[in-house]
Order: sequence, then structure tokens, then C-alpha cells
Amino acid sequence: MCFSATASFGAGVALTVIGVASLKKVQHPSQILFAAIPLIFAVQQIAEGVLWLILPHPALLHLQKYITYFFLVFAQIIWPLWLPVAVLLLEKSKTRRLFQKILIGIGLLVSGYLTYCLIHYPVHADINCYHIAYEQVYPAKLRVIGGLLYIIATIAPPLFSHIKRMWILSLTVFISYIITTVFYDNYVVSVWCFFASVVSLSVYFIMREVSEIDKAFYKSYVRDK
Repeated sequence: MCFSATASFGAGVALTVIGVASLKKVQHPSQILFAAIPLIFAVQQIAEGVLWLILPHPALLHLQKYITYFFLVFAQIIWPLWLPVAVLLLEKSKTRRLFQKILIGIGLLVSGYLTYCLIHYPVHADINCYHIAYEQVYPAKLRVIGGLLYIIATIAPPLFSHIKRMWILSLTVFISYIITTVFYDNYVVSVWCFFASVVSLSVYFIMREVSEIDKAFYKSYVRDK
């Protein structure tokens, strides 16, 4: 979250509740990764809440560094790979699965590149104008293409899903990114996570649909037997 430690911890609690509710809708192990998306955001928000508390204290410099990297690993490495894999596991159509695998390849490329950047380039977090700014000195030449591939990996997968409500996830992620980029350009990494609750709420409703489809399929299977 982007405004205060209280807001971050509050978001973390809310996202945990949504995540637990989503996991309760799971009917098959293949659905777990998707249902757990809100919990991924919850961990992010709690980590940033801790960062809010320790950034004003120079004596905790080493801890600041660890928490900063911890937050960025979730935001830049786990998320662009987790989402396409989670959507693929829900997919039943062979043709759609082929597209999903291509998107997983893009996500893997993005995650690998950002992992390299986190290891080889300096990263620093600081509180600025009621936001946390993550200063990342990554290669400027690859910044645009890297950002584009990140967006493809995190927005496109739901668009290729057979699940009707899945497009809502893409829409919320896309709108969140546009708003953040336009109004909070210097704090994109932090502020974008402000919309995590909206994204996670869509995950819950998608899991409700998936659960209903599975129950209907099971009843039909039992009846036919």
C-alpha cells in the first residue's frame, strides 16, 4: 500500500480474508495457485507495512534492505510467472492452453530478467510524499520492452481463458496499471499494489464461478453413471 503502515497492514488483513475465502472455493488442486493470488498480495502488503515502520530508522539499514528485496521479489519476479501458470492450470481447452504456455514463457523471461537486475543493480526504498519510492537503477534500454512484456504476462493470460468472468481480472489489472502510471509515475511499484484488493476481489468471484462449474459437472457425471 502506498499511504501508511496502518493502510498496508489493513490491506494485508483484508487480502488474507479474501484469500482464505477464495481457497475455500477450491474443488481441485489445480485451482490452488489461482485461489491463492490474494494471499500473495497480502504478503506484499504486510512486507511493505513493515518497511513503512523501519525506513525512518537508519540503524535498521540492513533490515530495510532485506524487506525491500522481499517486497520486490513478489512484485517483480513471482507475480509475472505465478499468474500465467495459475490460469493455465484452470484451462481445459488444448488450443487455449497452447497460448497460455506461450505467456508462461514470456512471464519466465520477465522474471528471469528482473531477477538478474535485482542481483546486479542497486535497489533502494525511501519514503517520499506519503509514498514509498523504490529506486531501481535498471538498464534504461530494456526498461520499455521489459515493462511491456511484464504487462503482457500479467494481463493477457486471463483473456485466453475459457472461464467467462476471467476477463474481469485482466480489466482490473489493466485499469490499475493505467491509473498508477498516469497519476503516480514515480511510485508505480508501490501504488499499483494499492489496487490489489480490487484484483483479489475479482479472483474470489472467479473462484465462485469455477466452483459452480465443477459442482455442475460432478452432478452431471453422477447422474450419467
